Amino acid sequence: MFSGMKPMRAVLLGTSLTLAALVAPMGSVAHASDVKVVVNSSAITSDDIAKRINFLRLQHQKADAATAKEQLIDETLKRQEISRVRMSVSTEDVDAAFARFAKGNKLTPEQLTEILSKAGVTADHFKAYIAVSMSWPRVVNARFGSSGRMSNDELIVRMENKEKPVTTEYVLKQVIFVIPASKKGAITGKRQAEAEASRSKFPGCEQAKAFAATMHDVSIRDLGRVLAPELPEDWKPLIEKATGNTTATHVTDRGVEYVAICSQRQVNDDVAAEAVFRAEDLGKGDQKVSANDKKYLDELRTKAQILNR
Repeated sequence: MFSGMKPMRAVLLGTSLTLAALVAPMGSVAHASDVKVVVNSSAITSDDIAKRINFLRLQHQKADAATAKEQLIDETLKRQEISRVRMSVSTEDVDAAFARFAKGNKLTPEQLTEILSKAGVTADHFKAYIAVSMSWPRVVNARFGSSGRMSNDELIVRMENKEKPVTTEYVLKQVIFVIPASKKGAITGKRQAEAEASRSKFPGCEQAKAFAATMHDVSIRDLGRVLAPELPEDWKPLIEKATGNTTATHVTDRGVEYVAICSQRQVNDDVAAEAVFRAEDLGKGDQKVSANDKKYLDELRTKAQILNR
């Protein structure tokens, strides 16, 4: 979940949606929507393609039906794989990212929703894009491990030109108070109260699994070592502001969660330097697709049934 996550601002820099661009006149959206592509039984309609063309225009990218269709096929394959391995970010995470994006453009979420609708994109289309953008790196990293690593030569050159950076290395475990999908909303408040109450009793990471076994539907995920630049945006402030050995609780698609901080220390080795430099690059909008990302997507395309109508 944590390793290699791009900061949300970096993920969305590629969209470059300024207020001026958002209010620019867009092409008309098709009224009659028919199926244009079927990807493993998931349909991509003419309406979907029209929205993506308008979205590409907002990004000042090539905006034609062929480009839009290829993007949507890729996203559909990613979304199906994200669902299969159950590594999607939550609706709350997506809504929070949408709100941050609106704020970055000096808009409220409601204003951004209205503008996107007038632009022929819609908030739902943008949120679907955000969800895949946030979830897909988790899936790639779970499959291949840390990806997009710099070569030794690149790292040496970067370190020669500036002092080796220092960052924080955390050892983390995730405590999940599971909420079944059928009971979401009905017991969320109760589970949140249980999770909050357990934080003061948390015995430390060594006894975490035994601690979870004393409670109903509580699981522990070992997140291992995570460098500060690699913390996902939804957990980063909670981890950095934690005053004890646990963070505040956070509601996700799995239930109510908090992170146990087993240890933390300052490091400035080559791995840490690479993580910091990569985060700096992302902050500048460098979104090079990793070799593993492309390899994974190519595999999905090879196995997929893609039918053009």
